Amino acid sequence: MIELSRPLQVALLAAVALGVLLLVWRGSTRFDKKGELEPRRPVVARIGLVVALAGASLLALTLITSSGHSKGLALIGAVFSSNSEKIAKVVAALILGGVLRLFRAGTDTDNAWWLSGRRGSRVRAGLRALGAMSLLAALAIVVLWGAVLPIQPTSKWILGGLLSGVGVGYLVAGSRPVRKGLYRALVWWWGALVGVTFGVTASLTSRMPTGRLASVNATDQIIRFTALVSSVIFLFFVLSALLPIILDALERRSFVPYVGARHVRASKSGFLTVISVLSMAGVGVSSCALCSVTSIMGGFGADLKRKILGNNAHMVVDVSRPGGFGDWDDKLTQVRVALAPYGAAATPVVAGEAMGSSASNTAGALVRGIDPDTIGQVIDLAKNIEVGSFDYLRDPEKLTSLPPEEIIGRGPGGEPYFKGPDFRQPPDVDPSVRDYLKQQTRMYPGVIIGRELAKSLHVLVGDEVTLLSPMGELGPTGVMPRSRRFRVAAIFYSGMYEYDVTHAYVLMEEAQKFFSLEDKITHIDIRVPDPERVQEVRPAVEAAIAASAALDEAPPEGGKPPPKLRVRDWMEMNKNLFSALKLEKIATFIILSIAIAVASFCIVCTLLLMVTEKGKEIAVLKALGASDNAVMRVFMLEGVIIGAIGTVYGVGTALAACTGLSWFGVRLDPDVYYIDRLPVNVNGSDYAMVAAAALLICTIATLYPARAASKLSPVDGLRYE
Repeated sequence: MIELSRPLQVALLAAVALGVLLLVWRGSTRFDKKGELEPRRPVVARIGLVVALAGASLLALTLITSSGHSKGLALIGAVFSSNSEKIAKVVAALILGGVLRLFRAGTDTDNAWWLSGRRGSRVRAGLRALGAMSLLAALAIVVLWGAVLPIQPTSKWILGGLLSGVGVGYLVAGSRPVRKGLYRALVWWWGALVGVTFGVTASLTSRMPTGRLASVNATDQIIRFTALVSSVIFLFFVLSALLPIILDALERRSFVPYVGARHVRASKSGFLTVISVLSMAGVGVSSCALCSVTSIMGGFGADLKRKILGNNAHMVVDVSRPGGFGDWDDKLTQVRVALAPYGAAATPVVAGEAMGSSASNTAGALVRGIDPDTIGQVIDLAKNIEVGSFDYLRDPEKLTSLPPEEIIGRGPGGEPYFKGPDFRQPPDVDPSVRDYLKQQTRMYPGVIIGRELAKSLHVLVGDEVTLLSPMGELGPTGVMPRSRRFRVAAIFYSGMYEYDVTHAYVLMEEAQKFFSLEDKITHIDIRVPDPERVQEVRPAVEAAIAASAALDEAPPEGGKPPPKLRVRDWMEMNKNLFSALKLEKIATFIILSIAIAVASFCIVCTLLLMVTEKGKEIAVLKALGASDNAVMRVFMLEGVIIGAIGTVYGVGTALAACTGLSWFGVRLDPDVYYIDRLPVNVNGSDYAMVAAAALLICTIATLYPARAASKLSPVDGLRYE
């Protein structure tokens, strides 16, 4: 989820308002102009009664909850919150079972012998009763669930009143004759109501916390899911309302658009033919799947790239052999001078492998010695600190006297662990005794470790850890590993398990002592403003390194030459990973494009059937003077219209769904997936490419049927008429 800016919120609400007005106007045009009436519909009245009872029940339960006499509802709410997934599955099963039973009860008796005759009528009645009971049970569970949700009572009052009003309206409309076209108008007005729901839920989600430490509750999840679903449904209604307007505009143009648009329509009412709808659905589903998969794969790739570039340098200057290199001050100065025109930054780093141990466990670690003044310009270490403080690394003395309200860790659900009072130093103790106890506390340098490494070692901020270096010292029994104690200054969360479980950061001076590097460093980390243009900065760094190497003093005769420095960028170091992601994205695009090609076969069948059925009309048009080229363009335009409608619906649905997921999508459990949300990257160029590819495939699919129509002879078309 992202925090929407104020201008974006205003633009979104304005677009929703225009869409709602369009649907309201579209519904008002559905009424019959002659004022004819439709007979009453008992089914509509029954549905209205059920909806009104559901709204009244929600109002009554909300009143009971607000009055404070709701111990039973509180118990039910606890059951719902602890078993939300199971209850959701039960509701879905009840709805699906009820719909299937009602559908089966209304099927034709010719295809089911056990539904025919007197016995069959009883079976159908039983199926209808079971289906209605299943749907009523699902509705009752949903109403009870909505009543016990921990949301504002005002929202419940509004929802209950809205359901009651709508139910009463349907009850009245189904109990008496109504103006012809009312039920069709209600469909569009329901779409407008969905748009209002989307606007309200989108406004609520914009006020919700979006950080990774924000608490996750059922209410926020339901509101976000409602906003996501309502956005897709609302867009579908808006596109459906715009479609007749666009077709009418085509009919007002020249001869070819008029005939092509009229062929797409099913009748004078403006509905599309069934076979055309199936063709549009095939193209729409294929293009929607391609756009959605591309966005999700692009989201995972972008999220992975962001985490890698946020926790690693964009460019590294190091040596190919272990041991580091000296005289790094001059080299670092030369690099910074070369980077100044590009706005890049550089910092010295000492890196090495070690084994971390605590009082209860051990784990491997990659220790990095950093310069606290410049490391923040290269990696996002300070931004990723979850518990503790970066200042404790500079001043580890503060770790010996942390205040009681200091957060020193977090639990599995994100709950904070506080330091609490120090019982060894009660507040009424003599100041001299307190100073003496403070002096007895051993001082250790600070270390910043990842969240998963802290979990493996079972340590919190202020606890002691021991780092063991494989480069040890010679002792009586052989090589003894060098060990040193540190105190945890902070715990960071980078979002990548590989970093959080291995990385540990200490001061550069401490790392040099720990790895016996004296005044050497292992590499220089560089960060550029635009990682995609790192190849433009690399030649300047290589030139600076070559110039500094030329100034190095020549080694003495027979001495070991200084190590040769090399420059590597993030594209080179992660070449295999990002090449695999790119290849996977291209392969997925090609495979799903084949699905669009398969869907275009429906357009071929549609046009061929249209040519067969409209043979007489084509012959008449040719007899009146229409050329072969005009007939061919008519059927090509018809296929292009079908493909364009399917493409717009598919790409639009994918755009609404993926944008909704990126804005206010349902959160994931970071302890399970190690990400707090589904990463989605909505790239306009990818969507435009999918739309262009779909239109191109659909256009190619129209060539053969259109050519067949243009070759039809007027004599052959009118021979048997």
